[in-house]
Amino acid sequence: MPYPPPGFLDAASGQPLNPAAREALLTAIDSGWADPQRLYREGRRASMLQEAARESIAARIGAQTNEVHFTGSGIQALATGVWGALDAQPRGSRSPLVVSAVEHSATLAAGDAYADNGGAVRVIGVDRLARIDLDDYVSAIPGAALACLQVGNHEVGTLQPVDAISAACEESGVPLLVDGTVSVGRVDVPSQWSLLAANAPSWGGPAGVGILAVRRPVRWRPPEAGLGLANVPLAVAAARGLEWADEHRHEDAVRARSLTDRILADISRDIADVALLGDPRHRLPHLAAFSCLYVDGEALVLGLDAAGYAISSGSSCVADTRRPSHVLTAMGALTQGNVRVSLPFDVTDDTVTGFLDTLPRIVGEVRAFLGAADSEESR
Repeated sequence: MPYPPPGFLDAASGQPLNPAAREALLTAIDSGWADPQRLYREGRRASMLQEAARESIAARIGAQTNEVHFTGSGIQALATGVWGALDAQPRGSRSPLVVSAVEHSATLAAGDAYADNGGAVRVIGVDRLARIDLDDYVSAIPGAALACLQVGNHEVGTLQPVDAISAACEESGVPLLVDGTVSVGRVDVPSQWSLLAANAPSWGGPAGVGILAVRRPVRWRPPEAGLGLANVPLAVAAARGLEWADEHRHEDAVRARSLTDRILADISRDIADVALLGDPRHRLPHLAAFSCLYVDGEALVLGLDAAGYAISSGSSCVADTRRPSHVLTAMGALTQGNVRVSLPFDVTDDTVTGFLDTLPRIVGEVRAFLGAADSEESR
């Protein structure tokens, strides 16, 4: 299979194994298959591979090796991080959890469950670009049990002021969970955090691997059932894939930013009734989002798929439901016909050009079809 697949423009949902991750996985399948807790030779070999993978990831995110935990996904890393920090409070304490209104649905779901169990949740609003109200967020931090903030938004790409929030959290002695599930491997990892969640597929690592790093001496209680044994070959592939991504990301970010700027400029020029979403300047370099009026998002995805292009529409974390995006709702933006384009590493100019040539035709066809359907219903 070519890397990346032609027409693939949904890297934020997970991208194909990058070359280094693929090679590492194939090698580790043969050498790291045993239970790393066993004392015989094969087990010791698997244990060494797992520890080397943990050490490599720790170096890339600015953590100590013993602070890195493997999880089954980025979603599990987020949920486990939130609940572990909340459960570590003194017995009977229900101090507030602080989240933004545009956090990943896994973070918000943990907050809902905490509220159902008597905990307080402070939800900080955002502006029309999906950027948090910094003053409101900072004022909500004192006395909190945990604050959560994403590096960049999963749906519209807007970067959040993590450094300012981490400084406020440090001043108040409140732990900060940073959501890097769509940003680690693509942009710099913030230097200050208490807990960090990441997702291997976002940098071209294998599906089924998430990372939760918990800095000592942050109070955090692991789930009663534990995090489970890491799949050693997947852990090795995730670590090697992150090394590859980290080595390429600065050059890739410049090129990806140029391409996403081109995407947003061209659709504004070539398609009527389009609204650009997110911060046009302070955003993840590989992600562009927009909404098309009078277009059903799912119909647009299917039309582009038939033409050979993979994009996403709807909420990035509940795309299989008919619920409107909680991110766009919080922004006060149009929630129908929204499109997210996220570029994989090494995407070709031909893929982007072909997408931009194809999109106006598909939008026109969907609008014509829906208009005809509406006329038929009105008869």
